[in-house]
Amino acid sequence: MEQNQNINSSNKKILLHACCGICSGYPISLLQDMGYCVVVYFYNPNIYPLEEYNKRLEAEKKLCNHFGCELIVGEYEPEIYYEYVKGFENEPEKGARCDKCFELRLGKSAKLAKKLAINEFTTSMVISPHKNYDKLSKIGTLIAEKYNLSYLALNFRKNDGFLKTNKISKDLNLYRQNYCGCKFALAN
Repeated sequence: MEQNQNINSSNKKILLHACCGICSGYPISLLQDMGYCVVVYFYNPNIYPLEEYNKRLEAEKKLCNHFGCELIVGEYEPEIYYEYVKGFENEPEKGARCDKCFELRLGKSAKLAKKLAINEFTTSMVISPHKNYDKLSKIGTLIAEKYNLSYLALNFRKNDGFLKTNKISKDLNLYRQNYCGCKFALAN
């Protein structure tokens, strides 16, 4: 795992699972404004191909550097993703395959939060208008209960959050992808 030095000195920590730099800009900013020391976890074994993964990772690094927050980069494990969604390959976007993908990434995030003694976690995925906030929040809450943690079900889309996150990404000239990430989404 790769880590950046934590610059924010707040003792109130939260682990933010980050799907990409575009989606995590406003969530980092808002959480910092709420008094959190944000630890960003980039774990996305679903992203295809590797070149795309690397572009998104570089954008996340640039964003975390801008906000002075710690970045932990999980292993790129596409084989684990494919095994986890096996049997759901032909599901439509926003269907059961996506739910499995959310479970995988949020489960890994919860395990890391527990290991780091961070009691709260959330995800930047909920800022996307293409993601179901209620579904993601339910999955996050169930996983949090399993690990005796708290899932912060915060709708980052409220108060023009999606517009704000896009402005941050444009101001920082971050890489902008045009699909969710997996090869199944790319094919649609």
